[in-house]
Amino acid sequence: MAGTADHPIAVVPVSQRVRVRFGGHTIADTVRALSLREASYPPVLYIRRDDVDMSLLVRSEHKSRCPYKGEASYYSIRAGGRSAENAVWSYEKALADMAEIAGLMAFYPNRVDAIEETPV
Repeated sequence: MAGTADHPIAVVPVSQRVRVRFGGHTIADTVRALSLREASYPPVLYIRRDDVDMSLLVRSEHKSRCPYKGEASYYSIRAGGRSAENAVWSYEKALADMAEIAGLMAFYPNRVDAIEETPV
């Protein structure tokens, strides 16, 4: 468990297959996703880059900073003639307590067509 007593963060493996779809394309497909549960926020799924079609992502200039995880870099999705700006983020150099999510990709559910979890 990372974070603080009043802001706990836990990262656990997801036991299901996770697929992210956008613009008629499967952007990510994995059985190795991690679920980050942070304080009272909804869980966020993190996916390894080698399970993401990086050819459909374009790095943006947008950045943000979390005091618990570090600086996030953002990517936009370009697929099927559509785009979703800053729809994906990654803590490429996550803080030491969050090293297990370093370099993994997370998707905003409201900026993609679907994030599906199905039995393996």
